[in-house]
Amino acid sequence: MKTNKYQRRFYRDWVKVDGLISMYVAVKETDLHIFIDKAVDAEFIKERVLHYRWQIENYITRDNRFITSLKPVEVELNAPGIVKEMSIASKKAGVGPMSAVAGAIAYFLGRDLLKKGCKNVIIENGGDIFLKAARTCKVGIYAGRAKTWNNLSLKIKPRRTSLGICTSSGKLGHSLSFGVADAVIILAGNPCLADAVATAAANRVQSPRDLGKALDFARSIKGVSGVVAILKDKMASWGDVQFTK
Repeated sequence: MKTNKYQRRFYRDWVKVDGLISMYVAVKETDLHIFIDKAVDAEFIKERVLHYRWQIENYITRDNRFITSLKPVEVELNAPGIVKEMSIASKKAGVGPMSAVAGAIAYFLGRDLLKKGCKNVIIENGGDIFLKAARTCKVGIYAGRAKTWNNLSLKIKPRRTSLGICTSSGKLGHSLSFGVADAVIILAGNPCLADAVATAAANRVQSPRDLGKALDFARSIKGVSGVVAILKDKMASWGDVQFTK
């Protein structure tokens, strides 16, 4: 059931990543689970998250449409980079710019950590993931009550990263969705795009027969490399998607 209340991210209890440093960083509504292969000061990470949040929040004070619109909006030429990336992604997906916010923060922070010398970076932000890995990873699929698929994972090889893996659901979490999909997962090189397209594709799912429509929509967007759409006991997938258990 959808709720605006904070939901404990219980799925984090199932995550196992050997050989990497695990960190939890929470700044206001941003709640991150981070894995890196090099020690980085937590204060640096918090500062970067605050910086990106401030850029978004400050821009909203200049243009409130950025937070309220359910459709793409034009942004100023001198808007911060993260605001521009969210705007570009939302235009491609045909949704409001805030649909890309979780993916955007994970993406920009991920790039900062790579610049710090990290070779392996995993940032999970409410089910939206930035992944850069030097080894093969498994990313679990959680589709709530659609338990048929909850033992299934995506196999991600290093050559495919860096990668955004973002999920939207009409039944789980607090993010706005106009669909009823248990989960729509989008893979794209840019996590901002993956996040926005996940929202837009999930909005199109009202019944199992709509899973194909969601796939057709997502695959039509340049930059999307894979799609998985789930509703109850039905699943559809397309693209560079490899499943494993």
